[in-house]
Amino acid sequence: MSETGSAPLADHLLDKIRRRQELSENPAPLPPETRIFTLSNQKGGVGKTTSTVNLAAALARGGAKVLVIDLDPQGNASTALGVEHPSSVKSIYEVLIGEEKMAAVVQKSSDHENLFCVPSTINLAGAEIELVSLVAREQRLKTALDEFLAAQSEPFHYVFIDCPPSLGLLTINAFVAANEVAIPIQCEYYALEGLSQLLKNIELIEKHLNPNLRVSTILLTMFDSRTNLANEVAAEVREHFPNIVLSTVIPRSVRVSEAPSYGQTVIEYDEGSIGALAYREAAAEIARRGAPNPGGAK
Repeated sequence: MSETGSAPLADHLLDKIRRRQELSENPAPLPPETRIFTLSNQKGGVGKTTSTVNLAAALARGGAKVLVIDLDPQGNASTALGVEHPSSVKSIYEVLIGEEKMAAVVQKSSDHENLFCVPSTINLAGAEIELVSLVAREQRLKTALDEFLAAQSEPFHYVFIDCPPSLGLLTINAFVAANEVAIPIQCEYYALEGLSQLLKNIELIEKHLNPNLRVSTILLTMFDSRTNLANEVAAEVREHFPNIVLSTVIPRSVRVSEAPSYGQTVIEYDEGSIGALAYREAAAEIARRGAPNPGGAK
């Protein structure tokens, strides 16, 4: 019985070793130009912020210079990246209302030397109202980010924008500033709920405000291969979006859930865990796919 019982564990360990070796032997390429992602899903609890910070951390460990912009008033991305963000800290809020340049508020993440963060503070909660009366209110983030990136002597390879789950001016600013949208979808009931509306909203942004915006990536999260439901949801999403769903899936993982409470990404918290490995693979897959052609089909 011990031999039979140990076989699955041995297979699991061998699989992890093989996957780690594959990552080390096939480093992800760096993009020739900065790729700017916004991670969005109007449905909460899908792993949006978790995916933002862990993809960013994985790419930073792969040699990329990465910036995370925390556009969610809850500031969870800032917390996970080990960045202080009390209300007294200058943040993305001051950038949006024009009181600070982005360069003045960027902090280095404690996670990795290649990883930087524009933090969010609770002050951002009122920004939606303040932005209404400002000139070019939908373009505020894009203008600040473009200026910041243009001034860099050593370019950033990736920018990830973590936005709120609701579609307000903050999220619209994220869509206008980005070139690519990555949508995390959890492998559970109602996974596709609200997705068609999100895609319609992105189409409207593309048509009226940002013609370069493309949905380039769908990432399946909270995947439990032992359940029929998870496999059915994954199959359904792949059927609907065969060209943009990553082959990598993010499994349900205690380590992934625990890491934010320690102010860390899962890759820093437990680099050997299956969740960290999956995010490293997803990041490598995004890097190898490259940016979509702005003039091509979606």
